[in-house]
Amino acid sequence: MTAPVFVVEQVPDGPGFVLEGPEGRHAVSVKRLHAGEAVVLTDGRGRWTEGVVAAAEGKDRLVLAELAPVREEAAPAPRITVVQALPKGDRGEVAVETMTETGVDAIVPWQAARCITQWKGDRGLKSLSKWRGTAREAGKQSRRVRFPEVTDAMTTKQVAALLAEADFAAVLHEDRDHDSEPLATVELPERGGIVLVVGPEGGVSPQELAVFAEAGARTCRLGASVLRTSTAGTAATALLLGRTGRWS
Repeated sequence: MTAPVFVVEQVPDGPGFVLEGPEGRHAVSVKRLHAGEAVVLTDGRGRWTEGVVAAAEGKDRLVLAELAPVREEAAPAPRITVVQALPKGDRGEVAVETMTETGVDAIVPWQAARCITQWKGDRGLKSLSKWRGTAREAGKQSRRVRFPEVTDAMTTKQVAALLAEADFAAVLHEDRDHDSEPLATVELPERGGIVLVVGPEGGVSPQELAVFAEAGARTCRLGASVLRTSTAGTAATALLLGRTGRWS
């Protein structure tokens, strides 16, 4: 089993370190780590080191020794960004969790025209904080050392600008009457950025499709079945990771 991951503000470059605070409490009181077990420390931005537990003290202090030299994981290529329309209830956190565990690099919350959920004022800030916290915890759970970025929520106009800058941009669209291409066979770049748009349960509106098409985005489908907005991004990310060789 791979070593558990804990997040630090700055990865220590030395033989020893004391993990304290919420992460130390999680290691000692939840994970119940003991002397001799391996752990990974990361800043979530690609820098990491591995060490061995020397002792667990109290409820929230983990003393580490034998820290390896700090390493840095290169940024993956191509970079995969999913623009996620806001789902109802806790399905947004489900989408963020599973996309993070799968390997997405960035998640963009999108206030689509047909979204029932509205991110406004304090509620919007709270929801964004939940998405970011979910990405952090899912990154730890999946043993990542480079966690996905969760951006501020974007408007349709801002999403279109993001699509225009991508090396490959597509909108996942399930309409059988729409001329969409299979995501499984479209030509993909070896490097650069891939941006996918996942619409709300009510679908991407014709006006939004037109704006995104003008920005250079293609319309693609995953398969014959229709996935929920909270699962489509994860399925698409997995497909792209396999096709681009990042899962090889």
